[in-house]
Amino acid sequence: MGNVSNLLVKFSQRLFEASDQQQQFITALTHPQPFSPCILWCQPKPAEMPFTLEPPVSWQPEFVDRLVPAAKPSDRPGQHPLHDQGYFYCLDFSSVFAASVLLAIKSPVNLIVDMCASPGGKSLFAWVALRPKLLMSNEVIGKRIGALVSNFKRCRVKDAIVLSRDSGVLATELAQTADVVLVDAPCTGQSLLAKGGKAPGCFHPVTINKNANRQKRIIANSAQLVAPQGYLAYMTCAYSPEENEQVSEWFLDRFPHFQPVPVPHLEPYRSHLTDLPCYRMFPQERLGSGAFTVLFQNTDRDTEGARSNPIPAEIFHHPKFVTF
Repeated sequence: MGNVSNLLVKFSQRLFEASDQQQQFITALTHPQPFSPCILWCQPKPAEMPFTLEPPVSWQPEFVDRLVPAAKPSDRPGQHPLHDQGYFYCLDFSSVFAASVLLAIKSPVNLIVDMCASPGGKSLFAWVALRPKLLMSNEVIGKRIGALVSNFKRCRVKDAIVLSRDSGVLATELAQTADVVLVDAPCTGQSLLAKGGKAPGCFHPVTINKNANRQKRIIANSAQLVAPQGYLAYMTCAYSPEENEQVSEWFLDRFPHFQPVPVPHLEPYRSHLTDLPCYRMFPQERLGSGAFTVLFQNTDRDTEGARSNPIPAEIFHHPKFVTF
């Protein structure tokens, strides 16, 4: 395996039993190749499609298109006038894969809370897919809020709020109010390598465990927001089981009133690393840089009308609160 680091080799061996699968995974990270660009339509598609499209996969939502790669930089979707006009948002197809668990949720949806929202791609997916009465997109890292607000303005998002609160604070302020809580958890960022990026130390056990502990804190706090019969979607762009399957198993052990929800359209991507119905995309599949996703439902019954809990007024008096 050449000059590949021992950490990556050992990591691949934990993910795959077959040596050819290990090598394919390593090659996808050490010799990254461009993926087809992907766009999420936030406004109705124009009558005349301005891009050449790749054939859609079976589960691809109608409001998402994969594009044939542009011949030159000036032809990339981010340079198109429709992008500046807010018609679409550019994102990795892995993000579409992860967020597509939301397609298993039936409307109507009153409140969606995206706990780790910036730069906003999965919030926009949720907004387009489920059309909630209110979308609350939270970003605790101050320097990342600007990108989130900018993308919401450009894409002409309506009935949405951007705020900056720690997940522990929201667990108290918004207890049992949300129909859907989205947790795209901060992670080691291992899939950045498949896009030609850098993620120093991302395969080191110390880095992995540090991120897994942070993810457990966030998902535990996020569970407090979910109304009875509501949903919690958990996802990362990491490959390590400690950040994905093991966080899911830890979560279910401590929150037994939540149950994983099978997502039929993702069954071909079901993880082989657990018995839980959770799903993975790997970079060697050549659709996107990689992701993990799982959908949980709060099985508690709505005996006291928790689903209709009003949003506390004090949430609107935060200095980083922005309404759309």
